[in-house]
Amino acid sequence: MREIANWRFPFGQPVKKVVQNDRTPKQIFVLGVYASAVHAKWIDADGKNLVTALAVASEPYIFWRGDNAKKIVDQITVHPKIGNLLPANQQFNGPSGIALDEFILEPLGLEREDSWLCDLVPNSCVNPSQKKAIERAYLPIAERYGLPEPSVPPVPSKLSDEIRRTEIMTELLESEATTLILLGDQPIKWFLQYYDSRWKKLSDFGDDSKQYGKLWSTQLGKKDITVLPLAHPRQIAKLGHSSGKWYNLHQKWLDNTPMKF
Repeated sequence: MREIANWRFPFGQPVKKVVQNDRTPKQIFVLGVYASAVHAKWIDADGKNLVTALAVASEPYIFWRGDNAKKIVDQITVHPKIGNLLPANQQFNGPSGIALDEFILEPLGLEREDSWLCDLVPNSCVNPSQKKAIERAYLPIAERYGLPEPSVPPVPSKLSDEIRRTEIMTELLESEATTLILLGDQPIKWFLQYYDSRWKKLSDFGDDSKQYGKLWSTQLGKKDITVLPLAHPRQIAKLGHSSGKWYNLHQKWLDNTPMKF
């Protein structure tokens, strides 16, 4: 993975660009939103919990499943007076990757080896809750102990531009995939609609059990492709704040034995 500029997580790990490693032809191309991160539980020198889940490193591969979290966290050096970092609970490390495998790929008869994975934003971003944790627990002691200033960017207001869409299209063509799986509203809004204006959000494909999870034909530039719009892993696995409507629709889709590739 390539480091991005001089961006750093709390405690100094570089922010890296997270992209598909296996570049051999695939059956499907999956487009998500932005890369996740490795999260650690930060406790002080007396064992008191300071932050339950602090993003401290880029995920080691796209749609990471949470494996080797302890090994990654253990490589981060922390001054004993500041405390210690432990792997955060499993719910914070790799849940989207697990949901992708269990609730989308496996029901379709697919594995990671059949899939080319991509995100609109190919790096970790700081969401509001992470920003608050950094400001509350990390920044007050950073200068005192000479800790690196965190510089992970916030979630951008625009999740793609022409340059990024061109990069994604280049990956899509390289993948030779014949089906594009879109995870939630954002890949539709920030990628698909620039090539086919019929759809701007997931509900534009239909938000009932008769329409959800159906295949659609479209053309992206000169490439004919089948589109499968589905809810984001956050919704289908009830990860944090999520929509009951999309969870229920996805459950019905699973119950109806989805098509196999």
